[in-house]
Amino acid sequence: MFENIKDEAGAIDLQNKLNKSIVLKSSFDVSSLKKVAGVDLAYWKVSNIEYAVCCIVVIDYNTKEVLEKAHTVSSIDFPYIPGCLAFRELPLVLETAGKLKNEPDLYIFDGNGYLHPRHMGIATHASMYLNKPTIGIAKSYYKIENVDFVVPENYDGAYTDIIINGEIYGRTIRTHKDVKPIFLSSGNYIDLEISTVIVNNFVTTESHIPIPTRLADIETHRMRTMYNYNG
Repeated sequence: MFENIKDEAGAIDLQNKLNKSIVLKSSFDVSSLKKVAGVDLAYWKVSNIEYAVCCIVVIDYNTKEVLEKAHTVSSIDFPYIPGCLAFRELPLVLETAGKLKNEPDLYIFDGNGYLHPRHMGIATHASMYLNKPTIGIAKSYYKIENVDFVVPENYDGAYTDIIINGEIYGRTIRTHKDVKPIFLSSGNYIDLEISTVIVNNFVTTESHIPIPTRLADIETHRMRTMYNYNG
């Protein structure tokens, strides 16, 4: 279990073992989706102690209504290691997910999934424990093996695939004209095409990122301000 991992070598070893279980195929139809959760985390320090808050917002896929919000705050012990952020975040994600009364059909993470050196971004890693399909949406590009992304054309929904060593790791999507793109990658139990359909369904005129992660991001900022102030 990830709880027993204490260093980079152990983290990478577990990622290499778990990535053999990744399934980039959808076992469901989009029409069956009812509840989709957005997941985000925020960090801060108090007296040299690092804290984080995980917020999950559950949305109705069709009406976009907010069904539930949950959060968890905790100190963080695992060090910051690029490519191993899931080991800092998973305990809070799983604890927060355990508080939900509405069981999501799918989780969208503010972060990467398959777009990762070992294909084990937070969205993919978390799916191994949530046992649900997951998608990763990142606002900044995680460059792997010095491969840059190709900028999509300037219109709503334009995209280019991120191809590294002949393999598609993810997709760069321009959700709105004249707005910088976002970076989508499947997490697990879902393919890239279905992931794209779902993300586009949650993009509105108010934001270039999908509603679930946008609302989760807003919640993390609100909670960080509240707990940091009270701390």
